[in-house]
Amino acid sequence: MRRFLIHSLVCLIALAVFPAAGAAQVAIGFGGVAYDPNQPVEVTANSLTIDQTTGEAVFDGNVLVVQGDLRMAAGRVRVLYSDSTGRNEVQEVVATGGVLVTRGADAAEGGEARYNVATAVLTMRGDVLVTQGGTAVAGDQLVVNMRTGNGSVDGRVRTVLDTGGSE
Repeated sequence: MRRFLIHSLVCLIALAVFPAAGAAQVAIGFGGVAYDPNQPVEVTANSLTIDQTTGEAVFDGNVLVVQGDLRMAAGRVRVLYSDSTGRNEVQEVVATGGVLVTRGADAAEGGEARYNVATAVLTMRGDVLVTQGGTAVAGDQLVVNMRTGNGSVDGRVRTVLDTGGSE
């Protein structure tokens, strides 16, 4: 099952396929405003399992993670904690099962997403598709710094560009 966009996609006009595997630099601001990691995070799911020995929590079934206007939907989300500081802080969030990340009208979809809390880097893998307005970029992997919005799409990169024209 592929849940792609909550919002309707803009009609895309021109198709450009890059002939070789490579990387495309993209500005992925997810909504155009600065990401605020200090906002509270709300998680809803069908179930929650906590393992004190491994230091992880697993949210399973129809998982929705919301922080401000940033949303992530997935089949399963694992939260890995680090106790190196003695404060049991979240180290990494791993989402699997048809992952969709949205912020405003911007969206990214993939099979798996890993978010490193310390570096604020989101890595998505597996048939990644990013849409921003009338532009779409697809590839094997997306890496984006959520603080700066700078990112790259790697693998067999494909894109659809909105030329702004009408027929």
